[in-house]
Amino acid sequence: MRKIWLVSFIFLITVIATIISLPYGIHFKVGKFSVDKNFDLKMGLDLAGGSHLVFEADMEKIAKEKQSTAIEGVKNVIERRVNLFGVSEPLVQTSQFEGKDRVIVELPGVMDTQQAVSLIGKTAQLEFAEVKEIPATKNASASSTLIPTNLTGADLQSASANFDSQTGKPIVSLQFTPEGGIKFAEITGRNIGKQIPIILDNEIVSAPVVQQQIVGVDAQITGSFTIDEAKEIAVQLNAGALPVPVKLVQETTVGATLGALSIKQSVLAGAIGVAMVCLFMILAYGGFGVIADVGLFIFAVLTITLYKLIPVTITLPGIAGFMLSVGMAVDSNILIFERFKEEKLKRATADALEVSFGRAWDSIRDANIATLVTAFILANPFDWQFLHTSGPVRGFAITLALGIAISLFTGIFVIG
Repeated sequence: MRKIWLVSFIFLITVIATIISLPYGIHFKVGKFSVDKNFDLKMGLDLAGGSHLVFEADMEKIAKEKQSTAIEGVKNVIERRVNLFGVSEPLVQTSQFEGKDRVIVELPGVMDTQQAVSLIGKTAQLEFAEVKEIPATKNASASSTLIPTNLTGADLQSASANFDSQTGKPIVSLQFTPEGGIKFAEITGRNIGKQIPIILDNEIVSAPVVQQQIVGVDAQITGSFTIDEAKEIAVQLNAGALPVPVKLVQETTVGATLGALSIKQSVLAGAIGVAMVCLFMILAYGGFGVIADVGLFIFAVLTITLYKLIPVTITLPGIAGFMLSVGMAVDSNILIFERFKEEKLKRATADALEVSFGRAWDSIRDANIATLVTAFILANPFDWQFLHTSGPVRGFAITLALGIAISLFTGIFVIG
């Protein structure tokens, strides 16, 4: 009875996994209930094409004990900027190189690196200032100086790109928090007839003259910028200012054509390899080889399903990790079947199967645990500073670890 339930369970999850792993998604409707879901593989930069940017943070003015918090803040702000800009499946991670804190940004599908650098690399410190007039003296002519106010980007609730209703020119509409609105009213109230310079990253982008006190939370930045530049400023202001300045130290553009070619070649090579393995198992072990091939199919659809559901970013090294885990899965079957050949000479077939699996299991378990430990070290999930890793290496480790875990499942419950 238990075996029937186990077979039914394996059959059910195999059917579900097969449906999810197919490229068509799930689309059906029964009465008012409907499912319209696409399960797509998340392609990495080397397969989808895009931009790879490395920024280095300037930590000179940051205390040693606050540097880890600062670099994490930089990462979070960059993530918000990229997400608000609408980039699909970005990757933002921190690393250290020769004692320098860095942020690695991968933007699939973004080929304009200049636009990406402009969006990500600006500090986006927004300030409002007052103009203090210095009267003329015998030795100097009249001049003016800027005095900072307590109204900054921290008082901003939201920003958006719009068009001026009178001039038709692009503007950045600002909405302050209630506290920011009070500050803004105080500043405009004491500067009627004067300019209020609006400063972004130490550059005056607008200096409107106050006609009357402005009560409320709405304001706008006008200037000689395009609608795209207005959108970029709005994204930066919404995401917040970077805690520390950053500079671009490396940029790489990967063409989508190269990625498509890599996918085609990798899939072809993988298909040929798996077909040869399946043929070898049948020729070498007959009926048991067929069972092993069924287990290999279940392993493949379960693995692809997990890649889609987690989701796992698929890169060329990740594909290599998957193919290596296929080899490890087949290796486990070979250990069991070779042990079975020896045990069959001593006892009945049913007893030989049970004994061969039990005795081969120790070797299979130890080999797979050793591989899982290696994958854990390569993935470096806790970002240990003494252990340098990278996106491709981490992708290889994750796909390998998932493959090993699933191969253990299929080895125990399908083959065993």
